Amino acid sequence: MTFKRFSFLIFTFCYGVMIYGQKAKVATVGFYNLENLFDTVNDTTINDEEFLPEGKRNWTEEKYLEKQANMAYVISQIGTDIAPQGLSVLGVSEVENLKVLQDLVSQPSIKNRNYQIVHYDSKDFRGIDVALIYNPEHFKVDSSRIIDLPILRDGVPYHTRDILYVAGKFDGESMIFLVNHWPSRRGGEQTTAPDRNKGAQLCRDVVDDALAKNPEAKVWIMGDLNDDPTSESLKGYLRTKAKVADVKPNDVFNPFEDFYRRGIGTGAYRDNWSLFDNIIFTEPLLEKPQDGYYYIKAGIFNKKWLVQPSGQYKGYPFRTFSFDTYQHGYSDHFPVYVVIAKNVE
Repeated sequence: MTFKRFSFLIFTFCYGVMIYGQKAKVATVGFYNLENLFDTVNDTTINDEEFLPEGKRNWTEEKYLEKQANMAYVISQIGTDIAPQGLSVLGVSEVENLKVLQDLVSQPSIKNRNYQIVHYDSKDFRGIDVALIYNPEHFKVDSSRIIDLPILRDGVPYHTRDILYVAGKFDGESMIFLVNHWPSRRGGEQTTAPDRNKGAQLCRDVVDDALAKNPEAKVWIMGDLNDDPTSESLKGYLRTKAKVADVKPNDVFNPFEDFYRRGIGTGAYRDNWSLFDNIIFTEPLLEKPQDGYYYIKAGIFNKKWLVQPSGQYKGYPFRTFSFDTYQHGYSDHFPVYVVIAKNVE
């Protein structure tokens, strides 16, 4: 399959950079699906049996430690070409619990960043959650909560991931982050589309409420949406725009639609790229000039070492498992990122 490479995403600080002829701070915001970051301990309240030493994936402590080291190494590399301190804010998905997140931020490659965690256990039947990781030197949390995503399958309540809402100050500037992992396409794309549309509408409601209170509100919507940038959930319900010139007040901008239309993705299936991992934001981040942070660029972090080097899935993301066979890889998704900047005197 044809493989096209771009760059990446997450939140970081860099001082003294010249942008548009002005001295600026540069930061990055990111999202990463960690592909089944489970511990090896049985939790009887969720369906984690396959990720146990005696489970079908033979998920041992040795594999768990390698997985943690691999995930932390990826995180340690994102954004350091822009800001040596690394990411300031990172949304993640497919994490089992708070403990695996604590183990992650304690890994030697990122421990010195003192990452803090916002996490709530969801009722997802697989036991996977979303979370926000942040550097407290750059971002301060004011409040957080979960937004329930109620759906039905065959008329029966179906528990999926909540939407994580985090409001805080980034370098003193108010921002809101919504971390998502919308329902999968299992059962058919069209059959399950209403579930993702509902997730999109919930996010749109948060955006509308924030902008009604403050027309300059900077709201980020990130996550594994299980839909591409051109899907109905994003275009019809979230009402994303793909071109900066088309974005009006109250609109949201998705820089990843351009990647998708050029055949660049974050995951692959049957030799076709998908771009389920998106970072979307409100119009005030596009305004220039301004005193706060503004958008510079977006990217997909798909370094050569994150790509499957050989075999049937050569060119795909280098994942942890291929079916039930351990690959010693990273994730079946590439991370995504957005670079922003703020002018300084």
